[in-house]
Amino acid sequence: MMRMGVDLGGTKIELVALADNGDELFRKRIPTPRNYPDTLDAIINLVNEAETTLGQKGSVGVGIPGVISPFTGLVKNSNSTWINGHPLDKDLGARLEREIRVANDANCFAVSEAVDGAASGKGVVFGGIIGTGCGAGIAINGRVHAGGNGIGGEWGHNPLPWMTAEEHHSTECFCGNKDCIETFISGTGFVRDFRAAGGEATSGIQIAEMMAEGDEFAKQAFDRFIDRLARSLAHVINMMDPDVIVLGGGVSNIDAIYTELPKVLPQYVVGRECRTPVVKNLFGASSGVRGAAWLWGK
Repeated sequence: MMRMGVDLGGTKIELVALADNGDELFRKRIPTPRNYPDTLDAIINLVNEAETTLGQKGSVGVGIPGVISPFTGLVKNSNSTWINGHPLDKDLGARLEREIRVANDANCFAVSEAVDGAASGKGVVFGGIIGTGCGAGIAINGRVHAGGNGIGGEWGHNPLPWMTAEEHHSTECFCGNKDCIETFISGTGFVRDFRAAGGEATSGIQIAEMMAEGDEFAKQAFDRFIDRLARSLAHVINMMDPDVIVLGGGVSNIDAIYTELPKVLPQYVVGRECRTPVVKNLFGASSGVRGAAWLWGK
């Protein structure tokens, strides 16, 4: 069966069609319209174009920057605000004349990496996305674990664990709370911390490059980042003990994370021992759209 995945982002909509073995059959990206009716039209046109080009019909999964409420059936928590309050799956399903599966884009990332990515074959996968913001998804046996409230994986909007006195009430998050994990370990948070200490950089990658060149100030910032990332992931390990943690987002491209983080994690994991693999994603920016396709299973 051909599986089509749609990644509905704030600036672009991307569709990929996959064969049973995961081979890519079709891919196209278009700008995202900034209103709901045109967004529906854009997705439907992409699906129709893929099916016409390939000469076959397929299933459709959609990843969104939000969730469909299990209580109302309407999209909520999306930063693409024009889709909030609408039954996206039902509206698309009515026009495409088939069932449509919709999931949070971070959960799609976790599914992609669990099915045929860096966590292939693992039962319980935690996918942490560390970019401009910070989010996560959970896949169990290759399927999304969204939870009874539809918010499984909302990692970034919990408080940073084991805060020091200096960290407590030191950041404010757009969600309305203080000291969220996102404000410390996202790329934005990494840069904020470096600048607050007197450094100058525009990205976490740049700080890592400065560290590799011997900049001690950057090394100190990276050490703080790793300690905070270890605390944040130790909470996950202590609660759900996943088989593997896969990191995505721009910050995940810092190779030093994968050598330094395992040295610190055991300090915070119950029992003071931890061999949970923490690995870089395999499919990069394509993980979300591939995961949307794999919402229909393999």
